[in-house]
Amino acid sequence: MAHFAELDESNVVRVLVVHNDVTTIDGIEEEQRGIDFLNGLFPDSGDWKQCSYNNNMRGHCPRIGDTYDSGLDLFVGYQPFPSWTLNETTGDYDPPTPQPAENYNWDEDSLSWVEVE
Repeated sequence: MAHFAELDESNVVRVLVVHNDVTTIDGIEEEQRGIDFLNGLFPDSGDWKQCSYNNNMRGHCPRIGDTYDSGLDLFVGYQPFPSWTLNETTGDYDPPTPQPAENYNWDEDSLSWVEVE
């Protein structure tokens, strides 16, 4: 199944699934076929970009409210803290230092991980 995100401006407004019979010819998947199909179903919709539920196309699987960066050809999540930087491979934001364990929360004031008691 092929997944497609609808964009309003650059924001993701919904993600729909299109059957492979629509997007595939002779075993080759073509994004434009899915876009044409969705535009036929929803003529007043925004732009469509193919995405991946398995995170293997255009970064992570987009969520409503994520944005699409056309320069990077990537879906981008929200930035949880100003100190976190965009990972241009995944579209997520990474902390300045890796999280040491699951029981730590990020403290933006000290720019460090703080253990949750």
